[in-house]
Parts: sequence; structure tokens; C-alpha cells
Amino acid sequence: MSPGHDFEDVADYAILTLDTEGRVATWNAGAQRCTGYAAQEIVGRHFSVFYPPEDIVAGRPAVELARAEVVGRLEDEGWRVRRDGSRFWASVVITPLRDPDTSLRGYGAITRDLTERRAAELKLAASEERLRCSFDEARIGMVIVGLDGRYERVNNAFCAIVGHTREQLTGHSGEHITHPDDVTADAAARRSLLAGEVTSHTCEKRYLAPGEPVWVAVSVTLTRSPDGQPLHFLGQIQDITERRTHERRLQHMADHDPLTGLLNRRSFDRELRGHTSRTRRYGPTGAVLMIDLDHFKYFNDTQGHSAGDQLIVRIAQGLCSRLRESDVVARLGGDEFAVLLPAQDEAATLAVAQALLAVVRDEAMPALVGRDRRVTASIGIARFDDGELLTPEDVMVNADLAMYDAKENGRDRYARYRSRDHRRPRSEIRRKAAEHINDAIARNGFELLAQPIVPLDGAATTQYELLLVMRDRHGDAVPPGAFLHVAERLGLIGEIDRWVTGRSIEMLAEQRELGRDLRFEVNLSGHTIGDDRLLALIERRLRETGVPADRLIFEVTETAAIAHVGRAACFAERLSELGCGFALDDFGAGFGSCYHLKHLPFDYLKIDGEFVRHCTENETDRILIAAVVQIARGMGKATIAEYVTSPETVDVLTMLGVDFGQGFHLGRPAPLCDHLGRPPVHAVKALGSGPPTPASA
Repeated sequence: MSPGHDFEDVADYAILTLDTEGRVATWNAGAQRCTGYAAQEIVGRHFSVFYPPEDIVAGRPAVELARAEVVGRLEDEGWRVRRDGSRFWASVVITPLRDPDTSLRGYGAITRDLTERRAAELKLAASEERLRCSFDEARIGMVIVGLDGRYERVNNAFCAIVGHTREQLTGHSGEHITHPDDVTADAAARRSLLAGEVTSHTCEKRYLAPGEPVWVAVSVTLTRSPDGQPLHFLGQIQDITERRTHERRLQHMADHDPLTGLLNRRSFDRELRGHTSRTRRYGPTGAVLMIDLDHFKYFNDTQGHSAGDQLIVRIAQGLCSRLRESDVVARLGGDEFAVLLPAQDEAATLAVAQALLAVVRDEAMPALVGRDRRVTASIGIARFDDGELLTPEDVMVNADLAMYDAKENGRDRYARYRSRDHRRPRSEIRRKAAEHINDAIARNGFELLAQPIVPLDGAATTQYELLLVMRDRHGDAVPPGAFLHVAERLGLIGEIDRWVTGRSIEMLAEQRELGRDLRFEVNLSGHTIGDDRLLALIERRLRETGVPADRLIFEVTETAAIAHVGRAACFAERLSELGCGFALDDFGAGFGSCYHLKHLPFDYLKIDGEFVRHCTENETDRILIAAVVQIARGMGKATIAEYVTSPETVDVLTMLGVDFGQGFHLGRPAPLCDHLGRPPVHAVKALGSGPPTPASA
């Protein structure tokens, strides 16, 4: 390229020639547009005029010419200066120009304005830096995994989660820190992503961190190139170990009895149904033992409820020590236990029952019981291979009936249910059981005791929970735990609930005639929820007596409401339409609580006593109570704490914002007239102490 050549055909470029000293010899229109200098202004001037001062001071123009001459060509990029002093980013190519005898004649230079490209590159670099910082400093774990399953890049949070350094992870397969149970699932997820079967994969898995494995929530996507080729996997990881631990604790509390740690009634029913399904497929085997303690109420009343709790715990531990790992033992409530022996034959079942009787005798030491009455056990045995194909309900009813046979025959023994030995068919047994309950109703064998529900702000007590007891023909009280579950299994609970409801409305009417405006809380079985006959009775008796509907509050336990959430919601809505109140009892026992609250139009949350009884010394219990209060207040509802056993408990509950208290410290269950004969409670602090709430309360 020689001086004087017409360069207008490449006018997008600044094209110029220099003499051997570096002065401009030729200049094209592209150079004028790029720098702002006209040819007559620049020709003859040194080309360093286009360089920033710092480059001139550093001698960069001379260095570039020297390098171009030595190497034969120089390619570079850098800042240049226009006529108006503004800077632009340019690419520069300098080529030595030589005569045929190779002597240096000058230089050719081509420059192109790349300012926009440079800005884009800087923007991209800044974006990549932000991305790098976002990746490396993200608060959740981030990983880039190659298609071969090896870590290409990991961030600080991921290293902290798994307890390994970047050097220990980068370039290594993820299998070496993944729990063996999760390796196969991880590989299958990567194959699904590569095949395009899914666009993302989420799961919960474990990593083998130093010490205990950590649980993480993982979300994985596949990154592809513009032409659709897979590049690598991008994973986001969150440590959920604490959440999983909390969930396990809650699940354990939902499935187990809080006092003994044994399975509760709901869990036992689940195990029983599972075993029943297996017997239908593989043949009947095994047995259920129903265990009821004899004279436990007497022990509780004479020795104190704390001693009663301790005895229940010792007996539970003794039962577990005698049973095999494959056996299932549960506390159904109060002083009642149940055992499922999945594979024991007839002889082995009877031997186990005899051994369990001995366990109860040993744990209930005579020195703790007294000479006149000892705590023993009555055990009812029902086997799955006894006659016809049995349902779980059938087996439990049979075991119940056998247990009562053991009690009638002198206690401290077992009785075996045998259908072939019964002279009456099952329908006759059910009929007789129904007659006993109906007889109790007819002869006023049922009684409603009242327990005050005390406002913790010091207001007068006008609200009471009504508690059912049954009197046998000798006049002795039979607590609800001894007959209600039997009535449920025999389908008789509806009749009892209707009696309780009708009598409650009558008592309200009687008190209104005496000038007392009270509210009663009435317990309902989960089996009665949605009973149209009960709803019709409520509507009719309220209309006949003139009792305002809002003076009647119906309680359903949380576990029963959750088990029948659809029916419970409809039932509560019907009660609300009538004007009655609705309370969710034992709140916190089911731990499906918060999810179901929006479906249940309740007026009161009754906090489960397990959270209340130790709240003075247990921080976790106080946190849970405060959470329930916050939930209730946010929904405009009131809270009632059960099992209030001391003035200190009252202080804690008041501090946490609980609205009402209920328990032996605030008032024992007693005939309503006993409560109303005393002056109203105007100050909670003035109430006297009472013994702790019994285990069977």
C-alpha cells in the first residue's frame, strides 16, 4: 500500500501512512470521520497526536513503530484521542513499508473505532463479575456440574454445607459426598434432564458431611448452548437439616404419646389396619391385647397425679422390655394400653399376656399402692384367626369385650375372646352393650360435671366445660375413657352426644331462669361430626328453650377435625349459621394444624395440655404457646390453655397473652351448683393451688 492510494472504498476504517519518523503522510475520509481531523490539518504532524498524554509520556507511539519494524506487523488495541479531546477505543494494525531493496520507506496504519464494542465488552465483563460474585457469595449453595457428574465449580455456601473445600470438590464426582441411598436417584435425574424429559429436577437428599449427614433441598437445571447442545448442570442447594429435624420431632409428637413415648391411638390404628390388610392377603395370624389397669384411679387420687404419671411411665417401659421388636405397643389414653402381636401363635400369645400381667404387678409395687387395693391389669385377647374375616374394628371390639370379661372375673388376669364359645352372636353382644348405655340414659346414669374456664385478665368466670361421667348401678363414677371408645366402636356414640347436647341446653335454660348468663363448652366425638340428627336437635331445643345460640360452644379435638376436615368444616359452618360457637380442642396435638385452620371456622383454640403443663420450665413449650396465641389473634379468635396446674403457670400464660385458663389450679370438675355456690372468681391470683392434672385427664 503506497502513499497517495485511494482508500475511499474502505472508508469505515481510518487508513493512513507515516514516514519513517512517524509523521502522517496520507489520510483518508474514514480517518477524518474517526478522529475529526481534516487531511490538511494532520498531514505532516506526528501520529502521536492521536495518543493520550499518558501513552505519549510512556513512549508508546515509538515503541509501537519499533515493534512493527522488528516483527513485521503490530496488532494492538487501546485508547486514542479525537480532535475535540474525546477518547475512543480503537484497534490498530501497523505494517512497515519497504522499498524493493528492503530499506524502510515508512509505515501503513489501519485504525477502527471499537468504542461500542469495548463498552459492550466492559458491560459483559461487569455482568460476568456480578454473576461470579452472585455465584460465589450466594447464601445458598451453588454448583456447576459437568455432564460426567464432576464438580466444575462450587461456591462458598456449598462448601460450608458439605464441610469440604473447593479443592476437595472441584474436579471430583459428586458421588463421593452423596449418601449411598441417593446416588442412583441423582444419576436418573441427570439422565432425565439430558433426555429432555424434564426441564428441572427438585428433590431432598443427604450429603455425607463430616459428622452427621446433612439434609438438603436441591434444584437442578441443564444449561445448553445456543444450538441446543448440553453444557453442564446448574444446581442450587439449601441446607434443610434443621427443618427435617424439627419435622421429625413434630411427627414423633403426632404419632406418640407425650408421657410414655409409646405410639398413640391413631398410630396404633394405622399399624392395626396395615396388619389386617396383610392377613387378608397371606392368611390370618397374630393377636391384639387390650390392657386396662385395675384401681389406677384410686392410686391417682390417693398418691397424687405426679405419682400416677410416674407409674404409667414405668409400666410402659416394662411392657416394652417384655415385648419383641416386631410387636407394637401403644398407650390409647389414660390407663389403657394395646399390644399387637403380628406373628404369635395361640400358646405364645397367652404366654405374653401372662408375662405382661407380671410386669404390671412388678412395676406397681405394693409400697406405693397401699394394702387395700393394688394396681394390676385386666387383659383382653382377640386373635385374627378366630372365625370369620375380621376388620380392625372387629378385633378391637373383641379385645374390649374380653378385657371386661377379665375385670368381671376378678381382675389381674387375662380373658380370651372366642367366637365359638360365645352363646350369643355378635349382634346380641352389640345389642346388650347398647342396652347398657341406653339404660344409663334412661335412669339418669349419665352426669355432666362442670370445669370453669377462667379469664386470665381477672374478669368473672361465666364459661364452663361440661365433662361426662357415667354412674354404674352401684353409683360409682365411670370416667369417659372407660366407655366412650367402646361406644365409638359399637356405633353408640351418637346417642351419647345427643344426650349430652340436649342436657347442656336444658342446664343453660335452668341457669337463665335463675338469672345467670353462662356459656357451656360441649365435647363431641369425631364420629358425630356432621350428624344431621344432632344438628336438628340443637336447632329444635334452642328454639324451644329460648337459650341464645352463642351460649353453646361445641368442642372437637384437632386430630378428629383433621381426620374429617371436610365434615368438620361443614359442621362448624352449620353451627355458625345457628349462632353457636366452635372450639378446636387439643390444638397442637395433630401437627397438621396450621394447614387446616383456614378450613375450620372456629372461635376458640384450646392449646393442648402437653404444651402447658411444663411451660414454666420449658422454653420450647413457651415458644409454641406464643405461636398459637399469635395465630389466634391474627384470625380474631380466643385461646384457652388446658392443664393449668399452678400460679406460676398462670403467670406464664398471662405473659404470653393467653385469654383463658382451665385446669385443677383454676377449678376441678364438679357439679355446676358447687361452682356457682361460691363467689365468682374476680382475680386469678387469688385462686388456691390444686394438685397437678392427672395423666388421664
